[in-house]
Amino acid sequence: MLVVTDSGSPDSPSPLDEPAAEAERLGGVWDVVVVGAGPAGASAAHAAAVQGRRVLLLDKAEHPRYKTCGGGIIGPSRDSLPPDFKLPLQDRVHAVTFAYNGRYTRTRRNERMLFGLVNRDEFDLRLVQAAEQAGAVLATGVTVTGVEQRGGGHRTALVTAADGRGFEARAVVGADGSASRIARHVGVTFDQIDLGLEAEIPVPPQVVADWAGRIHLDWGPLPGSYGWVFPKTESSSLTVGVISARGDGEATKQYLADYIRRLGLSGFTPSVESGHLTRCRAEDSPLSRGRVLVAGDAAGLLEPWTREGISYALRSGRLAGEWAVQVAEAGDAESVRREALNYSFAVKAGLGVEMRAGKQLLGAFERRPYLFHAAVCLVPAAWRAFARATQGHTTFAQVLRQYRAARRLTATAAR
Repeated sequence: MLVVTDSGSPDSPSPLDEPAAEAERLGGVWDVVVVGAGPAGASAAHAAAVQGRRVLLLDKAEHPRYKTCGGGIIGPSRDSLPPDFKLPLQDRVHAVTFAYNGRYTRTRRNERMLFGLVNRDEFDLRLVQAAEQAGAVLATGVTVTGVEQRGGGHRTALVTAADGRGFEARAVVGADGSASRIARHVGVTFDQIDLGLEAEIPVPPQVVADWAGRIHLDWGPLPGSYGWVFPKTESSSLTVGVISARGDGEATKQYLADYIRRLGLSGFTPSVESGHLTRCRAEDSPLSRGRVLVAGDAAGLLEPWTREGISYALRSGRLAGEWAVQVAEAGDAESVRREALNYSFAVKAGLGVEMRAGKQLLGAFERRPYLFHAAVCLVPAAWRAFARATQGHTTFAQVLRQYRAARRLTATAAR
């Protein structure tokens, strides 16, 4: 609403008009409402908006914001980005130093880049901007409390917020993280929960230069645990973290402290210290309910062994956005159910197969991590498979299916 001054010229809206203008901007029935503006949510919003649909993207935080994450962009992540997306790379990784709980160190190198490293605040912001450029409307500062299915003549779902507002949509995508309110509505269940701890450590340029182009992976002392160092060369910092099964937080904290000390980094003060839980879905966990789909961490979609989640978020988010459009256009309950099931089938046929292989690898790794360390350090074929998987040329599922030695290693380690 424009205010006209005494001279007859339009002025900016007064503060009293702003709530009404905001209500009008966010009102009406949306084709798709996406809850959560991380990689999964931004990808879903982009995928729906490029089809010309009316899309609302909700998030409780303002971007850019810090996110606990190593920030590794592997091949499948790169291939799932919007067209013409410019990655804000902090470094390009060509080498990996492997260690077995601080010992038996070996560095392997590859002529071609293995993957890139980003700061999540920059990366997520650009994904949100890409969704906005495609036509999605962003609303931040919105804490979503739940969702209600509306039947009868409505044929919509209502997303509710803590401030009492409601956002009506013909389809909803829940991408609001591992503690998702939307996932509770859908009934997502998890069979693997891990604790990740991370420190963002600013270091002098000469220190970060020693790490340029190289990451560190340490197979840890706790079952299924490992640690990592990801250099952020452009911002002169090192992201150091560890992950292990939830249940022994003190031991995980000690592992991180020991890891930082062994690396010679305990003399530097972290700028951020954080932690988070990663949740991996049970194989029979639902991915939809009525007009509501879930994607990314909200759906428990991540690689079980490495706990890599960005590529799973981008890929499932894009699928969710595409199928949400089909759900929005469905005219009756049976059609809605069919399109939602099609989304579930698409996820399970791709990401589900990869997750099944990852759980096999994790089970074997928990028992005999030294066999995995020996393989990547001493067996050229194993190192090549690792490199090709990070580059996006193959998957762990394909490695297990195509290479007898990989199946034998996994079977031997799992005994």
